[in-house]
Amino acid sequence: MKSLSDIQSLLKLDLQKTDGILINRLSSNVALINQMSHYIIHAGGKRLRPLLLLLCARATGYQGTHHHLMAVVIELIHTATLLHDDIVDESITRRGKDTVNEVWGNAPSVLVGDFLYSRAFEMMVEPNSMPIMRILSKTTNSIAEGEVLQLLNCQNAELTEAEYYAVIERKTACLFQAATQIGGLLSDVDKAQESALKDYGLHLGNAFQIIDDVLDYESDAKTMGKEAGDDLNEGKTTLPMIYALAHTSGDDRQLLEDAINQADNSKIAQVIKILQSVKAFGYTRNQAHKSAQLAKQSLKLIPDSDYKDALILLCDLSLQRQS
Repeated sequence: MKSLSDIQSLLKLDLQKTDGILINRLSSNVALINQMSHYIIHAGGKRLRPLLLLLCARATGYQGTHHHLMAVVIELIHTATLLHDDIVDESITRRGKDTVNEVWGNAPSVLVGDFLYSRAFEMMVEPNSMPIMRILSKTTNSIAEGEVLQLLNCQNAELTEAEYYAVIERKTACLFQAATQIGGLLSDVDKAQESALKDYGLHLGNAFQIIDDVLDYESDAKTMGKEAGDDLNEGKTTLPMIYALAHTSGDDRQLLEDAINQADNSKIAQVIKILQSVKAFGYTRNQAHKSAQLAKQSLKLIPDSDYKDALILLCDLSLQRQS
């Protein structure tokens, strides 16, 4: 296996069944929900989080069918967070397409986001597993905390690395962690393996988000589906900027501080030049690499299989991605 498509081929039947459940469970007798759900389903995206749950279930020998259902639950929670994120950030594009809030407005988008959350909670009780329900309820709460923390930290040039990680672990990594942990729980793994899969998800989620924050500066609208410097325009202080602020002084530091404090990306070319001059992107990618290595190491207790190989490959692909 060398690519994401190879991994998807390995799980072809599982993914087909998961997609079928996703389409079926998003059905509603409210026409607007159906229209918006159809738009969301066909908006693209790798569906990485449900893929992780399916892989972890298979890697630990699961033979049932609840992994399809729980993969959909994870995807619904993720999609709901994206809808609400786009409203908060006033985003107009995602993955190169108009956002749902741009097409239908904020009010319907908030309400459909609520519908996705409530449908996910309606589905998560079906395996009748209190540990799974406990993980997912805690995870959705953590995501909300992460979003509020990020909002509080906007336009804050004094943000520390520790505070940055506190945000991304709640905002992004915890859903990766829930997906991988639940995959193991479905297989009734022992506590050591459950903890290993949980750690894998956390570290992979961190690596994924760190690379995302690099790409926000390095990519363009054609590659990322959004404009370079969008995070800066929203006043978000991510790891490249935190590192650069700690390694600049004088006019360069003042320019970076002003860009963050004023949520202004009008001087994005100058900002990127400064970040490059202090090797902020190299440092940030190295931190992502460390997280990916920790993720790989967490899999030592998981039996060798093609599914485990796929989980290891995802660590490398998360570092190599361009979108």
